[in-house]
Amino acid sequence: MRIPFFSLKASVIAQLSLLILAAMLMCDVLMIRFAERDLIQARIREARLLGLSLEGRLAGTRGSEKGALQLPARRLLHNTAFESALVVDRMGEVLLDVHATPDGGCSIPAAAGTRVAGTGQEEVEYIGRTWAVMWFGPESIRVTVPARAGSRTAVGISTQGSLVPLYLDLRASQKIVLLYIVLDTLILALAGMVLLSRIVVRPIRKLLKMTDDYRGGDFLVPLGATSGSEIRRLSLSLSNMLRRLEENKDALKEHIASLEQANEELRRAQDEIIRSEKLASVGRLAAGVAHEIGNPIGIILGYLDLIGRKDISEEERADIIQRVESEVARISFIIRTLLDFSRASDNSPKRVSVHELIQGTIDMLEPQSVMEGVHVELVPGAEEDEVYADPGRLKQVFLNILMNAADALSEERDGERSVEGPVIRIETLNEGGRIEVRISDNGPGISREELSRIFDPFYTTKDPGKGTGLGLSVSHRIMEDLGGTVYLTSTEGRGTKAVIQLPLWKGLESD
Repeated sequence: MRIPFFSLKASVIAQLSLLILAAMLMCDVLMIRFAERDLIQARIREARLLGLSLEGRLAGTRGSEKGALQLPARRLLHNTAFESALVVDRMGEVLLDVHATPDGGCSIPAAAGTRVAGTGQEEVEYIGRTWAVMWFGPESIRVTVPARAGSRTAVGISTQGSLVPLYLDLRASQKIVLLYIVLDTLILALAGMVLLSRIVVRPIRKLLKMTDDYRGGDFLVPLGATSGSEIRRLSLSLSNMLRRLEENKDALKEHIASLEQANEELRRAQDEIIRSEKLASVGRLAAGVAHEIGNPIGIILGYLDLIGRKDISEEERADIIQRVESEVARISFIIRTLLDFSRASDNSPKRVSVHELIQGTIDMLEPQSVMEGVHVELVPGAEEDEVYADPGRLKQVFLNILMNAADALSEERDGERSVEGPVIRIETLNEGGRIEVRISDNGPGISREELSRIFDPFYTTKDPGKGTGLGLSVSHRIMEDLGGTVYLTSTEGRGTKAVIQLPLWKGLESD
């Protein structure tokens, strides 16, 4: 079975193997240290026994026979791990100097034997440094024990041998131990993998499969108690969590549905407000149109009266008929313009020319009495003027702002303030993929306090009956829906400027 490198099983097995290996190696190091200590202590005990053997032979030998001890002493050394032996008395006289091999061995100084012969205290010396098994250790050991040659003569018997063979034996054993450590680690890791897979990994994989196969309304079935209490509790907790999520999802769906319904109602209310403001504007325009239509109707009636006379020539009659047609066409244009504006919009955006909409709005306002004496100056400086918008709504924005400007100029005239003639200036320009329309007037302006509330619904600075207070609020909402902006700047006594910004059709097409 393939184990992914970054899976839970691979991670746990790797860490478990490292822990087992580290623990066994630490135990091995500790055992080696103890073995070194015990083997060195065994060497010391062996040196004591060798000293006792030499002491017994010295006690049974006369002084003239000391040389005869060489061969027995060498045999004793040969059966031990020591290479040399030296016997001296307290005066420093060498009684016996023997080596395990005929070709000699290490030389033992007499000072240690003389000192021990005088004090009667055993001495152990470690000589040199060499690599032991896992670290550096003494290369040789020298053991000097007190003894007696005869009944009165005190001597010191020094034996010396190398510890390197001891280290070599331990290293050979260490290779076998390391092999067993590796095998034990593998066996324990495999056993741990099997147990881990049975107790942890398999239940977790079952949980993962359950969660992957989960569909709305299908809850997890808790694992059995054999899988371990923690895993079973995890399964229960996960099942309860999914059940709560399902309940929350149903509640969220209901909440979303209610929000969508509220949003639809709000949208209808906003459309109704825009429609109401549009009808209010139509009502104001209709009052002015009625006055404007009255003049051409009076002219038409006069012309009809002239046509009925018999003392006019055919040329005059034809001229009168042509004049009547002109006045009727003028009435038709005024009524058609008003009807087009008042017609309900389908709210479907399309490519429209801003310049044409502005000009159409000016033409619709021109017959109004509020525009009497007002000079409208259109400066179409924008080379690109096509936008993607509902023409009816955008025209309503222009109409609301132009009527506010005209009302402001009308108040200026009513107040008999000194101005250089009422003027509304309309400029267009392109800037950063947008068209900007600036509508400014030289009216009385708006105070800073009033300007901060100018877009609030039902807020108006006009006299009662002259406005609903929804024109600019509706215009602001329409511009947001069209992806544009509208804002006003004003200085009291110097007029007001409205700035309308809309993304160009060309810019939207490139996006």
